[in-house]
Amino acid sequence: MPRSNRRRGSRRAREQDAEPLDVERLRAGWKRTEQRRDGTWYVQPVSEVQATKSYVCPGCGLEVEPGTAHVVAWRADGVLGDAADLAARRHWHAHCWRMGA
Repeated sequence: MPRSNRRRGSRRAREQDAEPLDVERLRAGWKRTEQRRDGTWYVQPVSEVQATKSYVCPGCGLEVEPGTAHVVAWRADGVLGDAADLAARRHWHAHCWRMGA
């Protein structure tokens, strides 16, 4: 008798076991590490949907308006520790960050 290639178990059980796909997290991107001449930085993209407050970009001095995709950057190698580096994070326009301003 030929072998069956069908999965065993109910479809509902497989769907319940599967981890839900977080589409917004995929769109937003992941935290990454970047090496710059002044040290190592953590950089995390912020999507338009996640951007709900306004910030001043340290690169150009202009406002990063709500609803604008941008990046958040903070030191990865600061001497005061991780908590201080995270507290000193800044929101940059993506193009200002790329320009290295």
